[in-house]
Amino acid sequence: MNPMHTERGFDRLVNFSDAVVAIAITLLILPLVDTATEFTGDNILDLLQEDWLKLLVFVISFVVIGRFWLAHHRMYESINGYNSGLLWVNLLWLMSIVFLPFPTELIATSGGDNPTTSLLYVGTMVVTSMSGAWQQWIVIRHPELQAPEARGTIRIGPAISTAAMMVVVFIATALLPQLGLLTLLLLLLAGPLQAITRRLARRSDAGTAAP
Repeated sequence: MNPMHTERGFDRLVNFSDAVVAIAITLLILPLVDTATEFTGDNILDLLQEDWLKLLVFVISFVVIGRFWLAHHRMYESINGYNSGLLWVNLLWLMSIVFLPFPTELIATSGGDNPTTSLLYVGTMVVTSMSGAWQQWIVIRHPELQAPEARGTIRIGPAISTAAMMVVVFIATALLPQLGLLTLLLLLLAGPLQAITRRLARRSDAGTAAP
């Protein structure tokens, strides 16, 4: 897989990825907009109480997609080229991102009591996290894709920790369906876990560099 270093092609790849994520994250709010349009009461608290589940799933999905995008953005800030492998795995990552509003809406409308729907929701995030780690692995395996100032600093640990957390949540959702949405709250731990892994990696690098 020979790297492609055309600046225009790389910019198109990044801009396309950002646009797809922006569309997906915008789609999350549309069911709530529809609910607000149909609301005919006077007390907004009644609406919030009635549709608390939609609000909760929206917040979880928004935060998780935001974390995925931040990791993706951080990785692409460290590279200045791409190859066919990175291109196709990035498309898989984007497919899972743009698919996420579908299971999000299914959970909101089913009340969160359907184990199959919850598994589809978390399973989508498993694909996102694993394809993100896969991209990181490709970048590490092909240092020619990396920006000169970033070479030797890219670590796969944070991406692996995120993927592992998603797998744990998926297993918990499958084995403990009676917990319902409580297992989904574990998804919010993915961001802090990734930050801890990145901090440990920096400390390790600093210890290695010390005389």
